[in-house]
Amino acid sequence: MIVLKAPQDQVLTALQAVSGIVERRHTLPILANVLIRKTGNQVELTTSDLEIQVRTTVQFDGDAGNLSTTVGARKLIDILRSMPSDQTVSLTSNANKMTLQGGKSRFTLQTLPADDFPLVQEAADFGPVFSVPQKVLKALINQVHFAMAVHDIRYYLNGILFVAEGKNLTLVATDGHRLALAQAELDTDIPKQEVILPRKTVLELMRLLKDGKGDEENAPIEMRFAGNQAKFSFSGMEFVTKLVEGKFPDYNRVIPKNHKFRLTLGRAPLLSSLQRAAILTSEKFKAVRLSFEPGLLSIASSNAEQEEAKEEIEIDYAGDKIETGFNVTYLMDALGNMSQDMVCIDLNDSASSALLTIPDTTGFKYVVMPMRI
Repeated sequence: MIVLKAPQDQVLTALQAVSGIVERRHTLPILANVLIRKTGNQVELTTSDLEIQVRTTVQFDGDAGNLSTTVGARKLIDILRSMPSDQTVSLTSNANKMTLQGGKSRFTLQTLPADDFPLVQEAADFGPVFSVPQKVLKALINQVHFAMAVHDIRYYLNGILFVAEGKNLTLVATDGHRLALAQAELDTDIPKQEVILPRKTVLELMRLLKDGKGDEENAPIEMRFAGNQAKFSFSGMEFVTKLVEGKFPDYNRVIPKNHKFRLTLGRAPLLSSLQRAAILTSEKFKAVRLSFEPGLLSIASSNAEQEEAKEEIEIDYAGDKIETGFNVTYLMDALGNMSQDMVCIDLNDSASSALLTIPDTTGFKYVVMPMRI
C-alpha cells in the first residue's frame, strides 16, 4: 500500500514539525518512532516522549484505505534530507516493513506496531480555550526563556510560569539569580489560570511557532490548561504537554519598586561594551563591575591572569555614584533578546537588584541580582 506520495520538501516539513521531541536514545525503542495513521488522503503524524505529544495532520496522495504503523523518525528525516527537495518521494507499507523511494533511491525500514505506541492520555478537565496570535506568544517566550533554570533541584524553576487572568497573559521565568517577565493583552476575559510549562515544552514551542511573516501574520494559537496538562493548537498542529507541579515563587515580591535612580541608554552600545568586557572575565564567575556616575558609565572586568578590560559609555545620569557588580551573561542575555533601541535601568544602591525595562512599554521587566566582586 502506498501510504503517501508527495514532493520531498512537503514530507520533510511535516516530519520535522513533530520530531523535535524525539530523543535519539530511549528506554522504550518505539519512542524513537513516529506514529503514522492514514485515513483516506489524510495522514496523521504523532510523536511522544511520554510527557509531550505532538501531532500534525497533512493531505498527501496515496492509495485508498486506512493504515496505522510506526517507523524510525530520525532515520526517515535523515534519508529525506539527503534527497533533492523537488523530487517526488513515496512511502509504501508492506507487512512489517516500510519502503521510502525517490528517483533511483530505495530504503527499506523496520516498523513497530501502532498499538504499542504510548499515546499521552489527555486530561478531562481542560479550562476555557483562549487564543493569541502566534507571533505574540513567540515574542513573549523570547523575552523570558533565557531566565529559566537548567536542571535545578527546585524543579518548579525549570520552566516558565503562564498566568492568564482577565485580559492579561503573563509569562515569568527565574533561576533564582534573575527574573524575566513579559505580558500581553488577550481579546477576551478569562478566569485566572496559573501553570508551569516544562523547559523542553518551552523550547519546542519556540521552534514551532510562526513569527508572523507573510500569510502567518495573525495566525492564532489556541491554549487550554488543565490541572496537570496544557494543550496548544496552531497551524494544523496539536501539542499536549504535562505541566511542572509545584509552587512558583511570588514574582511580584521579587520585582523592586520605588528606585531612587533611573537612566535610559542605547541597548546596542551597552550590549557591545558588555560583550567586549566579557572576554576578560573569569570563566567561573563571569563578573563585571559597573560604575554609574554623573554623565558616565564605566564597565570593568578582570581575570585570574591579571588581565583587565575597561569600557566607558556617556550616559544621561545625574544621580549619586553607584558601583555594583553583575554576572555579565545575565545582562547580555536580556539585552540580546530585546529588539528595542533603548533600555531603562533602575537602581537603588550597590547592594540592590537592578531592574531593566523598555521605555514606554509596561509589558517587560527584567530583574538581576548584584554580585559581590
